[in-house]
Amino acid sequence: MTAVRQDAWSPDDDLILAEVTLRHIREGSTQLAAFEEVGERIGRTSAACGFRWNSCVRKRYEDAIQIAKQQRQKRNYMKKQTYVVTPHVSSIGIIDTEERTYKSEPLTEESLSIDSVVRFLRQWKSTYQELSRQIKTLERDVREKEEELFTLRELNERLSLEVNNVQTDYRAVNDDYKTLIQIMDRARRLTVLTEEDESKPRFKMDANGNLERIE
Repeated sequence: MTAVRQDAWSPDDDLILAEVTLRHIREGSTQLAAFEEVGERIGRTSAACGFRWNSCVRKRYEDAIQIAKQQRQKRNYMKKQTYVVTPHVSSIGIIDTEERTYKSEPLTEESLSIDSVVRFLRQWKSTYQELSRQIKTLERDVREKEEELFTLRELNERLSLEVNNVQTDYRAVNDDYKTLIQIMDRARRLTVLTEEDESKPRFKMDANGNLERIE
């Protein structure tokens, strides 16, 4: 039974994890199968390999992942084209062999006519050209998405800066408003006190020592 390692991941471990995972993506396999293979090679669990890939290594290989996915699509497309072309070529061989005296004669290169070979090559060329156009279209889409992402990031940074500025202005206006309210409240209280002082009776002393009210 292989011992499960608990030490830190080394650059070589990360490289093995990336190479195996990208190969499985290209071949149309699952990432779980890749993690299991890596785990057996470096003595770690598949769960640890999956966590390391998703949390750290994957970010460094985004471009390689896209290329691997394109290669996988190309492989799948070529397989489909092979399935389509093969029956066509076989039927030509059958037609040619039916014209022979012995139908049970095995199909050989000589039994295929030049015309059938030319048709096959033309179809293969057309398939290759169509696949090349699809790859170019995918590459263009990726570039457009990257440019759009860059533009959205710039817009997000600009809007975040504007929000910070608005929040700063709001706090300043709010402080000024509170100060104004306090000033108005003090002025109101001073006005009330002045009116109360004026309404109180005032007296003065005459020459004989008597108090006399002043109106």
